[in-house]
Amino acid sequence: MPVTCQQMQQLEAAAFARGVSARDLMEQAGVGISEIVRQFFPRPGTAVLYLGKGNNAGDALVAGRELRRHGWQLAARLSCEPDQFKDLPREHWEMLQPWVQRWDSSAPASHARGPLVLLDGLLGIGASGAMKGTLRELAADMNALRSELHATTIAMDIPSGLDGDTGVPGEDAVVADVTATVAQVKAGLLADAAAHHVGRLALVPLADLRVEGEKEVEIVTPELLRPLMPRRSFDMHKGQAGRVALVAGSRGYLGAAVLASLGALRGGAGLITLLAMERDYDLLAMKVPPEVMVRPVEDYAEAMNGFDVIAVGPGLGADHDRAVLEIVHDASQPVVVDADAINAMARHGIGRFRGPRLLTPHPGEMNRLLAARGDWLSLDRRGQAEAFAAHHDATLLLKGSRTVIATAQHPTRFNTTGSPGMASGGMGDVLTGLTAALVAQRMSLHDAASAGSWLLGRAAEIAISSGACSMESLAATDVAAHLGAAFDALKGNASAPW
Repeated sequence: MPVTCQQMQQLEAAAFARGVSARDLMEQAGVGISEIVRQFFPRPGTAVLYLGKGNNAGDALVAGRELRRHGWQLAARLSCEPDQFKDLPREHWEMLQPWVQRWDSSAPASHARGPLVLLDGLLGIGASGAMKGTLRELAADMNALRSELHATTIAMDIPSGLDGDTGVPGEDAVVADVTATVAQVKAGLLADAAAHHVGRLALVPLADLRVEGEKEVEIVTPELLRPLMPRRSFDMHKGQAGRVALVAGSRGYLGAAVLASLGALRGGAGLITLLAMERDYDLLAMKVPPEVMVRPVEDYAEAMNGFDVIAVGPGLGADHDRAVLEIVHDASQPVVVDADAINAMARHGIGRFRGPRLLTPHPGEMNRLLAARGDWLSLDRRGQAEAFAAHHDATLLLKGSRTVIATAQHPTRFNTTGSPGMASGGMGDVLTGLTAALVAQRMSLHDAASAGSWLLGRAAEIAISSGACSMESLAATDVAAHLGAAFDALKGNASAPW
């Protein structure tokens, strides 16, 4: 549940009143942050600690101590002399200082060994107003190193210079690749305006600072998803893993069908059938994985018979709107609606749905869906998703750097995983097949959308952190190939439980 900075401070005050010590909270936070660094960088490198005078610096110093234990080289840039630190950060500095070199930003490459990671410990949630003086200079220095040397910036709790309540960035606010937020997600980190500065959102849970009770908003994490994932019995057979129909692909867009097939296959569907028009049958049959059956049809509406779930839209073009809309409106089983099926709805009207529907638009498709609703277009991403889902009694997965999942009478969810390397074609096609496979295994649309988003983003992260790909080289087929590792991470069978 996102909290304001004031609410977070009240949670901390209540914990201190119960006898929880600030030292223990700092220790837990710093250790958790170090684990997040190692999640993305399994090979040790150089960590530069950017230190303010407050407890945010203490978190960074504890993280630095733990990284040193795992072979990392440490350097630091200080906003003030150590005798001006608060008590706890000063203690941690005195213990760690012999192993930390002062960072010379004029010749950073000569200091660095392995990956270069910048830990933003300048300001925390207690700061307000614009950054000034040395703090602003150090924030600008981080941003310059990130841009010029492709260093990775990891913010402690919130990026320095970002308003923790509104998400509005101040001038020279730190641009983080990962924000390791402590205990609770701060409300401003989910704002549309904050996404560029927050980057990948990772939660460091602290048992002493939990918020109990009903939630309007949830953050998609393994802790949330793990109990929702179906567990397979030993005597399970393929029919029990679900029958998925894919209505995807056409001449010129064959790859979309292949990627949706891979998503469904790696997502665990028991039986996958791709429906193909006669003119496209030979082409598609040669392209898709051998585990996928290809059925020639005269009308795509045949998908409404004999399947548990239908996924419709990737790579269809605009030639089959009638049959596509018949599936979207009239199928009694769950339907995952994407790409050209969404565009058909935008052209001809959204209409009413006979059965459960999951729509997965990217921002451009969402704008087309809402073209006639200026009141909704003016809302932020969360507002758009919630308004659409409630009005049309559907689940809406609004893709983007911070994917939003909305269903009426359910907490709206924000996904945390993903990478800028996913900014290439075909990712949504894999997601369509993946979510259909999860629904086929009896997950609700809301849960399948949440799990699918997390798994897709985590698979991309693993492909990059494992060295198999870079951000520039990552392709949708790479993401599909790493879905198995993402499932393992989700279930706790691998490192990186965030």
